Amino acid sequence: MADHTDVPRVVSASREIAAAPERIFELIADPSQQPRWDGNDNLTEAQPGQRVRHVGDVFTMRITVGSIRENHIVEFEEARRIAWLPAEPGRRPPGHLWRWELEPLDDTRTRVTHTYDWSQLTDPARLPRARSTTADKLRASLDRLAAIAERD
Repeated sequence: MADHTDVPRVVSASREIAAAPERIFELIADPSQQPRWDGNDNLTEAQPGQRVRHVGDVFTMRITVGSIRENHIVEFEEARRIAWLPAEPGRRPPGHLWRWELEPLDDTRTRVTHTYDWSQLTDPARLPRARSTTADKLRASLDRLAAIAERD
């Protein structure tokens, strides 16, 4: 197995989006919207009606390989921050975290930071995919999210 110390285990990307944080957050906190902006090309669908509102919520998502992921919300502040730990249904999360942070700049502009943290990931089978999740892929999600938030 390749050594995983050759790449950062926490990657992030930020950009300014010309939309209010509430508008952007709605696209992130509603899992059925996530496949529209996923720059990692990993998500296919989530059932409507799973809008996240609290730490402890769990939403399910189908990923491109066809399996289901349960996403456990571990950080939540409405219109400001959301983070989740994905897991196979009924299993403990293996330790990788997706985080979104929104900082209002004014009434119509928001700085959005997207972070993928796999510093606690212990499943060797997931390490290659984690290593391939680069800041460029996070930036692709931000760019797609911006295109939707700024257009609608």
